[in-house]
Amino acid sequence: MNPVAFQIGTYEIRWYGILIALGVILAIILANYNCKKKGIDFDIILDCFFVAFPTAIIGARAYYVIFEFENYKNNLIDIFNIRKGGLAIHGGLIGGFIATYIFFKIKKLNMLKYLDLAAPSIILAQAIGRWGNFMNGEAHGGEVSHSFISHFPSFIQKGMYIEGSYYNPTFLYESIWNIVICLILLLILYKKKNNEDGVVVASYITLYSLGRVFIEGLRTDSLMLGNIRIAQLISIIGMVLGIVIVLYIKRKKAKNLT
Repeated sequence: MNPVAFQIGTYEIRWYGILIALGVILAIILANYNCKKKGIDFDIILDCFFVAFPTAIIGARAYYVIFEFENYKNNLIDIFNIRKGGLAIHGGLIGGFIATYIFFKIKKLNMLKYLDLAAPSIILAQAIGRWGNFMNGEAHGGEVSHSFISHFPSFIQKGMYIEGSYYNPTFLYESIWNIVICLILLLILYKKKNNEDGVVVASYITLYSLGRVFIEGLRTDSLMLGNIRIAQLISIIGMVLGIVIVLYIKRKKAKNLT
């Protein structure tokens, strides 16, 4: 696949950036719709986005570069070139959360209520963003046979044919899983009660981490710490944390009812 969508003069506009931008736009539209349905001030979500999104990009890049520094130490200027990829979602989530926490601390608002509303939008943006990885020929698994890849649409086969071999389209698995999570989170969002703030975002952490543990095991470009895949380690921690939060919220709700 050609990662360049078009050129303006000598400047290349890449599909990676276009798809990330598309994911962000659709995420904002979904958040606006949910705000109207739930009676929540969309302007607060938007203000937080303008603070958290740049921080998330910085966090995603910093996280990636830390574990891949050997590839950048001799050409530090490349650290700032993100058009070819190199954004780690866990770093983005950490960076975005830190900015979000500070934002709501200053505003003195209930952060969990707004995070619950934002969670379906975040995972939707992730689902679309994975197609940017596809256009860059990254985030795929190991080599597979033609008979295996032939079960996928022809454009997937073409995109996963890299340097003479077919590769497992793990980006596709994660994108589909993320869309499923988005639908589940929307269901939880519209069923949750006012005293269950945090249950949607905790479910997001749990479900995304669950899928990432398995999908990461198929990838060939994992960030590593020795023999440990960092994304799997973080995802296991995320699963435990998300489950604990959900159980705590449910237990707290049960106590309030007695």
